[in-house]
Amino acid sequence: MLKCENFTGQAVSLNALDNDILELNFDLQGGSVNKLNSVTLVELQKVTALLSESTGVKGLLISSAKPAFIVGADITEFKDHFSASAADMKTWVQKTHQTFSAIENLPFPTVAAINGMALGGGFELALLADYRILASDAKVGLPEVNLGLCPGWGGTVRLSRLTGAEVALQWLLTGKPISATVAQQQGAVDSVVESNALREAAIAQLDAVIAGNTDYLTKRAQKHCSLETLEGGADFSSLEKQFSKQLDPNYPAASVIFDLVKAHSSMPFNDALDVETDSFVSLAHSDVAKSLVGLFMNDQLLKKKSKQWGKQAEPVAKSAVLGAGIMGGGVAFQSASTGTPIVMKDIREDALTLGLKTATKLLDRKIEKGRLDEAGKAKVLGAITPTLEYGEFDQVGLVVEAVVENPAVKAAVLADVEGSVSADTVLASNTSTISIDTLAENLSRPEQFCGMHFFNPVHLMPLVEVIRGAKTSEQTIARTVAYATAMGKSPIVVNNCPGFLVNRILFPYFNAFNRLLLDGVDFQRIDKVMEQFGWPMGPAYLADVVGIDTLVHADHVMQEGFPERMGHDGDVIAELLLAANALGQKNGQGFYEYGVDENGRRYKEPSGQCRQFIAERVSEVTEISDQEIIDRMMIPMCMEAVRCLDDGIVESAAEVDMGLIMGLGFPRFRGGALRYIDTLGLDNFAKKVEANAKQGPLYQLTDGFNTRLSGDQSFY
Repeated sequence: MLKCENFTGQAVSLNALDNDILELNFDLQGGSVNKLNSVTLVELQKVTALLSESTGVKGLLISSAKPAFIVGADITEFKDHFSASAADMKTWVQKTHQTFSAIENLPFPTVAAINGMALGGGFELALLADYRILASDAKVGLPEVNLGLCPGWGGTVRLSRLTGAEVALQWLLTGKPISATVAQQQGAVDSVVESNALREAAIAQLDAVIAGNTDYLTKRAQKHCSLETLEGGADFSSLEKQFSKQLDPNYPAASVIFDLVKAHSSMPFNDALDVETDSFVSLAHSDVAKSLVGLFMNDQLLKKKSKQWGKQAEPVAKSAVLGAGIMGGGVAFQSASTGTPIVMKDIREDALTLGLKTATKLLDRKIEKGRLDEAGKAKVLGAITPTLEYGEFDQVGLVVEAVVENPAVKAAVLADVEGSVSADTVLASNTSTISIDTLAENLSRPEQFCGMHFFNPVHLMPLVEVIRGAKTSEQTIARTVAYATAMGKSPIVVNNCPGFLVNRILFPYFNAFNRLLLDGVDFQRIDKVMEQFGWPMGPAYLADVVGIDTLVHADHVMQEGFPERMGHDGDVIAELLLAANALGQKNGQGFYEYGVDENGRRYKEPSGQCRQFIAERVSEVTEISDQEIIDRMMIPMCMEAVRCLDDGIVESAAEVDMGLIMGLGFPRFRGGALRYIDTLGLDNFAKKVEANAKQGPLYQLTDGFNTRLSGDQSFY
């Protein structure tokens, strides 16, 4: 006869079902998802004690009352755990191991009914069960590598023993969620059923085991065998070559995971768990994990803020974009493809044709990749209305102005469109540098105007800067943020200033680059050093990609806006290139020369003309180390990031760093400019700044920084 005390907590419950089966159900109160937070783990420990004391139990069903099974550990608690000593952290991990092992070794069969998502610690818990039944629309995975970590609760051990080393490494090194069908094919789950039949199928599986139709103890024992015993030893040399792209030294978790699976493949089960724990603790204390976990938390903050703005806004049912060029066409595509119909206006028919052609190309690419069908393509194109007139503009809730980056042209277009829209329509300019207050001067409703700065290419770049002018209303900001969010973008609200947030921080970096060039440091070497630092491309290559003309224009705006520190002490090499009609990749001439060789292969070679311009202006070549190059490039950028925070351009360090990550490609493993300062330590960073003070105003500590330094305050 079944004897077990029922339990109902804030996150976990234990109740009896028919046929002497118990159900362990996860339902975290006050949350939309289940997480293995401290409350859940404490209650799970209590339930495990009740299970071990029970009698007459024939089976255990592990289930979730939420739309997703368990999405993982509670990352918001990581900061406290990760700041503990290695010994204390190991104790914390091992405590959960004890609970997990007790569940795994219960004297009766266990079945996990997995719905929605089982990720990270959630899937590690599911791996404890003897059988895993997965809903057909569910996904499972171990994404810890994306946070600079390895699984810490047995994931690398149990998964590799179920699927083999190669499949386990594929899961562990990519961190991608795996579909139900693939998970079953690869041996991670036992069966897949329709979601509405999940509970019934899981109970049927338990009944079959109870009836003696399958041997759960043999299955359990196999999971505890070493990989060497199960596979006869994997060829890790071949696997290392196979996964070489994932083994990036800037992201050490992947290499640690590979070495970990290799090391514990021949170990007894409990020894393997111990090795995994040591690896997890070591990674958790790494700077990269702190940066990547920090980025996750920053992203959550952005989403929370966007949600708050969205609650204040009326959704944009229909929008419009002025200009069908690269940016305007990109905005039209993005809006239509995410469900908001859009009117695309230009003054030239050929521009409208080009805008639609751009959208068609992007849609065809999706079809080629199997992400869209012809009906979906037709639907998106049908949501874009090309026009030469303002006819439908009285029906739109928001207009994005995306004409040429010229203050007079933009101001004239904005004043013109204001007379053709309804009284509550929001106007937003996709300017990258022009003051929102300047553009608002000729508007009769400046409170309904703001900046909405998309980054190129629009369909790929996640960031949108929503720029608040002096007269912009909160309702205008709310609607613009809501529209950006509906477009699948990550908006950051920025107060108006030259360059806004991202470009204001970027151009001191270019200023530093020019100073190095005039000191005789080769631009190809600077690019190599900064790419090794983690940037996707060095400053010379970036300048060519941005466009030398665009770069020079924006640099002039920054010099006018901040003349006390953003001026140049000597000639600007980019200006010399522009005067010689070298526009970068636009015409194949810039810091580099671009072209196609006789075999049809593209090439990029340092420009002899550019090197000559530099050589003519270098009076003395400065001997400099790679680290000094890094310091001279990064100090102006980091100090401008500090100024943006101190000046209230954004509200938080998180928004500064996320702007740089999403808008510039700042190295993710470094977490952003302010996280980078924290990692170095404010005192060490201050010493670097002081050592370079002779380089000028961009290399000076601010009062705000000194206040933080004296108060021993970090940015996070």
